[in-house]
Amino acid sequence: MSKSELADAAGVSVKVLMNWCKPYRKEFEAMGLKPKDRVLPPKIVKFIAEKFCIDIDD
Repeated sequence: MSKSELADAAGVSVKVLMNWCKPYRKEFEAMGLKPKDRVLPPKIVKFIAEKFCIDIDD
C-alpha cells in the first residue's frame, strides 16, 4: 500500500500521516522502511493502521 493510499484511508494528507509516524521512525527503519519509500511493506501498514485506528479493509 502506498503512503498516499494509507493517508486517504485515514482521511488526511500524506504529510499529516508522516507527522503522526515520526515517533515510530526508528521502529520503521528496523522493519526495513527507508524514508523515501513510497510503498509501505504490509507489516508497517498493519502497524500504522492499528496504532491510529485506520480501517484498511476493502
